[in-house]
Amino acid sequence: MTCLDQPHHDGSSVYLDTGRGSDAPPRLGDLVTVRVRTAATDPVTAMWVRTTYDAEPVYHLMVARPLGEGEDARWWHGALPVHNPVTHYRFLLARGDEQQWLTGSGLVDHDVPDASDFMVAAHPEAPDWARDGVVYQVFPDRFARSAAADGRPVPAWAVPAGWDDEVVFEGHDPRTPLQLFGGDLDGLTDHLDHVAEVGADIVYTTPVFPGESNHRYNASTFDRVDPLLGGDEAYTRLSRAVHDRGWRLVGDLTTNHTGDTHEWFRTAVSDPEAPERDYYHFRDDGSYECWMGHHTLPKVDHTSPALRARMVEGPDSVVARWMRPPFELDGWRIDVANMTGRLGAVDVAHDVARAVRRTATAERADAWVIGEHNHDATGDVDGDGWHGAMNYSGFSWPLWSWLRDPASPARAFGRPVPVPRRDGHAFVRALRDWQGSLGWRATAAGWNILGSHDSARIRTVVGSAEVHRVAAGLQFTMPGVPMVFAGDEIGLEGVLGEDARRPMPWHRRDSWDHATLATYAALAGLRREHPALRRGGLRWAHVGVDEVAYLREHPDGTLLVTARRAGGPVLDALREGLPDGTLLLTTEDAVDPAVGAAHAGPVLTVHALA
Repeated sequence: MTCLDQPHHDGSSVYLDTGRGSDAPPRLGDLVTVRVRTAATDPVTAMWVRTTYDAEPVYHLMVARPLGEGEDARWWHGALPVHNPVTHYRFLLARGDEQQWLTGSGLVDHDVPDASDFMVAAHPEAPDWARDGVVYQVFPDRFARSAAADGRPVPAWAVPAGWDDEVVFEGHDPRTPLQLFGGDLDGLTDHLDHVAEVGADIVYTTPVFPGESNHRYNASTFDRVDPLLGGDEAYTRLSRAVHDRGWRLVGDLTTNHTGDTHEWFRTAVSDPEAPERDYYHFRDDGSYECWMGHHTLPKVDHTSPALRARMVEGPDSVVARWMRPPFELDGWRIDVANMTGRLGAVDVAHDVARAVRRTATAERADAWVIGEHNHDATGDVDGDGWHGAMNYSGFSWPLWSWLRDPASPARAFGRPVPVPRRDGHAFVRALRDWQGSLGWRATAAGWNILGSHDSARIRTVVGSAEVHRVAAGLQFTMPGVPMVFAGDEIGLEGVLGEDARRPMPWHRRDSWDHATLATYAALAGLRREHPALRRGGLRWAHVGVDEVAYLREHPDGTLLVTARRAGGPVLDALREGLPDGTLLLTTEDAVDPAVGAAHAGPVLTVHALA
């Protein structure tokens, strides 16, 4: 199916002009210009932008620019008043007696709810460094050991492991969260040259606070760095080394819960009259709410002003303190952001998100806050709280479904059956539905994830290096910020989250997939070179069972991306009527998409268009 002749709009600067410079958000009361592109042969006779003025539909007539000689598209222009902090809008297209809606999820010929309307927010954007960067995720216990690691005593709770030992993860084995490989923060600092080779410039680590587990999401305090990681001094050295390279450092904070060994919780349990008792959800019988039934993770109560002051609000909070010297975090990834502040009839999730962002930006004007959200983040990323989410639902799962090897042993994340294998049409429908639901800005500022420490590895999902490289190409060339889980770039495997936390084999470089590492580096360089891959729009050009193609459009240049999950013909027809392209990158060097022969296998190509 060829899509280039379909009406198109998205939230990028080609189609939305706030009048305040490229990508700058509007202010309340502004009139912004919205544009729709239709094919020159499309018999649209009239078009309106429909917005909701305090929830009442209002229509504004748009004007079509006259077609010039030889032009293949007509542009429609309209004025959209930014009356609400988040202004929703869609387009009504008339062709004689026929009518269609153009919404964020595509073109429809029947009336649909407003859930997928386009939106423009009057809240500040995510910072430039975040939207332009590449994130590298590190699970400290499994990344690298420094020379000092051997001299640290193993705590009583831990099950010590050698660097080449197998990760214990099957059958709810109680050793799984206790197996300690001994990676530390100086080990990460020692390997920043590798992060540079990947092409990343934002280092994100999972929690560094002490906790009686290898993952440290069950913090026993937020006041210091775990001595097993090298303590405060090692974190300071990492921060200095990261910032000396001109990079950024992002921390990980559990705002939904603490560990049951946390000093606040221990005080709350030992003294029912202590102020900390109100920090948690205790029942009359002394039991307490916890995360998903895990008693080691007691859930905090964000209706408590005292709890919020200590954790997320104001200059004395955990959020603020770690953003100041000597640690100088540039932002936070918030663990379990989707559940934070929510319990039964209580829902203060938005208040918590706003508090985290307000506190972070008070410390650093260009702070970045990302919420972990492996479900539907619609409504949680409107612009005044989390800048975006880890986009599992809107990116990872659709991509897994399209590229999954039917024989893969990879297990679905939170799903009782394997991820289904679906065709390119379903893949694109899912991406469009999620983009329409989340909105352009949240999609562009969210994290594009092929996998993480909580999921199977992408190599195990897709089953081959060639398809893995196609997945990486999509990750780096679609709207969103790429987040690379350390080890993906060299082909590490894992059938589920715990298994994916295998140690980095620094001493076995002969086992690395160096071709895939080179592809990641090339993709990061390509993204850095071309504004279209960081700030450009997304217009689908072709959708088939085994192949998709799309344009990333930007005033400074447009790129055509084609991706195949299997062998097939070159999509030469896409270039008909378009300026000649220059091959910039292919994820499979043995294939030359400039020729008219069939592709030998999975491949992703990127072309520059004049």
